Amino acid sequence: MGNRKNMKVKTQNTRDELRPEYDFDYSKAVRGKYHKRLAVEGANIVVLESDVAKVISNSATVNEALRSRKRSRPLNPPKGDL
Repeated sequence: MGNRKNMKVKTQNTRDELRPEYDFDYSKAVRGKYHKRLAVEGANIVVLESDVAKVISNSATVNEALRSRKRSRPLNPPKGDL
């Protein structure tokens, strides 16, 4: 076992670097809170490039732009894309 006085103890850095607005109380978390809704409605997530995100700020704007595009010319993805 050896002499415990000679053993090095690793200290933990306990400094909290998160901003207060990001502090989350996990004791109040609900597992699967949105599971049923997403299973019924489905969810499609698309990441916008920064230049596009500057002019299209919410999902309603994205949907309207895509519907407008679809009306003018139907979207036909290249073969192999899902």
